[in-house]
Amino acid sequence: MIDFEAFVKYSKPGPRYTSYPTALEFSDDFNYDEYIKRLKNSDPKKPLSLYFHLPFCRSACYFCGCNVIYTSKSDKMDRYLDYVERELELMSGILDNSRLVTQMHFGGGTPTFYSAKQLDRLITSIKKHFKNFTNDAEISCEIDPRFLNEEQLDVLVSHGFNRVSFGVQDFDEKVQKEIHRIQPFDMTKNAVDMARAKGIISVNTDLIYGLPFQSLESFKKTLELGVAINPDRFAVFNYAHVPWIKKSMRKFDESTLPNPKVKLEILKYTMEFLTSNGYKMIGMDHYAKPGDELFKALENGTLHRNFQGYTTKGGADLIGIGLTSIGEGEDYYAQNFKDMEGFEKAIDAGKLPNFKGILLNDEDRLRKAVIMDLMANFALDIKKIEAKFGINFFTHFKDSLEELKELSEFVNITDEKISVNETGTLLIRNIAMCFDEYMVKFKGVKNSFSKTV
Repeated sequence: MIDFEAFVKYSKPGPRYTSYPTALEFSDDFNYDEYIKRLKNSDPKKPLSLYFHLPFCRSACYFCGCNVIYTSKSDKMDRYLDYVERELELMSGILDNSRLVTQMHFGGGTPTFYSAKQLDRLITSIKKHFKNFTNDAEISCEIDPRFLNEEQLDVLVSHGFNRVSFGVQDFDEKVQKEIHRIQPFDMTKNAVDMARAKGIISVNTDLIYGLPFQSLESFKKTLELGVAINPDRFAVFNYAHVPWIKKSMRKFDESTLPNPKVKLEILKYTMEFLTSNGYKMIGMDHYAKPGDELFKALENGTLHRNFQGYTTKGGADLIGIGLTSIGEGEDYYAQNFKDMEGFEKAIDAGKLPNFKGILLNDEDRLRKAVIMDLMANFALDIKKIEAKFGINFFTHFKDSLEELKELSEFVNITDEKISVNETGTLLIRNIAMCFDEYMVKFKGVKNSFSKTV
């Protein structure tokens, strides 16, 4: 039974750990030559995970923290595809593109803001350069139900896409109006039904709690409607209010945001409601049906986490293509330019559009392994870490374990394992932060990360 009274007092700014070190540590000290060297020397036996960022949207959703460009001009979007195709050409001349591809994801922006013809053009270009997709590759696309038609789905399915994620956030009309995203329930249900009819095997639905004008009663109705759609997975995110980063968030009257007590009530009800309707909690913010492969991976301790979220396809090198995309290798992260001018200028010069990143030292790699295991599986095999990195865990992490004592009611530590209890799963960011040696410089810094609760 989760103790929510114990839970609430631990709210503080903290990373979501889609990477370690976090993106705040990326810099241009990780230069272009280092990146190219790592691409060329990467293990040819390791599979690839491909991420494509399609940044365009018709208009702003005020809650959104993604890197987006607002446009209604198709020629601007075609121009972007021109550059992505050139980036693919450059990448395939550096990286061994005969390697197996086990995962591909389209994110945004709004990938389905592109027409069926444009999507076909992009995917055809990708498969021209990366031909060796595995039979069980996870190929997914984020979808805005407001921009989806049968022709687009036909293209996606014909190219092997098997998973889609529908952005919903909230079905309440008042909330939708405030966040500038009008999306009636019937529109979403029709989009989901159409995807299933076309052969998509896995459907995810994204919801967000903590948005303006949300209440426990209003979110109950959103959850009921969400379950009526019958997705295979739910992602229910805690709204990250970071107006110092995202100007659109400044449009919200902060007095309309639900207070921490209401957010906790929503979270508690969400967990109980989804559990009673056949879903199980998977990692942070995620729920899946017991037959889903994410649930099976959590049970056997093989769940992984990267910039694309939770996945069963661990051990792959992540290659980021497009504006602001992030790639990940064994000992580095590399990010593309965030501005279109820099992105295009690099490609025009015959170079990949990488502008910053970080090279992981031995300590970073060790702490990354610890943090990512905790984030993905709510547990850590201490003996496995000791064997892999040649350390005595309790000596090496003496300071981290001392810090972890503050959260001792949520974790169990033996000579062989750290395991997190049910309440602790909701504080997994706090627990992971104890092993983050970069956090010391953010103590007392107000505008750093979103709140953990």
